[in-house]
Amino acid sequence: MDWKEYKKKRFKEDLELKKEYDELELEYKIIGQIIDLRTEKKITQKQLAKLMNTKQPSIARFESGGYNPTLGFLKKIAEVLDSDLDIKFIPRTG
Repeated sequence: MDWKEYKKKRFKEDLELKKEYDELELEYKIIGQIIDLRTEKKITQKQLAKLMNTKQPSIARFESGGYNPTLGFLKKIAEVLDSDLDIKFIPRTG
């Protein structure tokens, strides 16, 4: 059974788990984008930490979802990874 099948099965069995997962979706999208960008640029967590003047465990904690970053932290990551940070509000439909 692959991850998608397992996730689908578990969400059917546990609606509370699905609700919690949905509430964290934005955080995990942000983390995923940063990990993808960091790996595309062939930068390790240790290198990123050094460029940000922090420690590698801080980057690991963030990338594992154990740290809720500030806007300043995200701006610093964007700067170090030579990227723009774009945050926008999108009206809900329906």
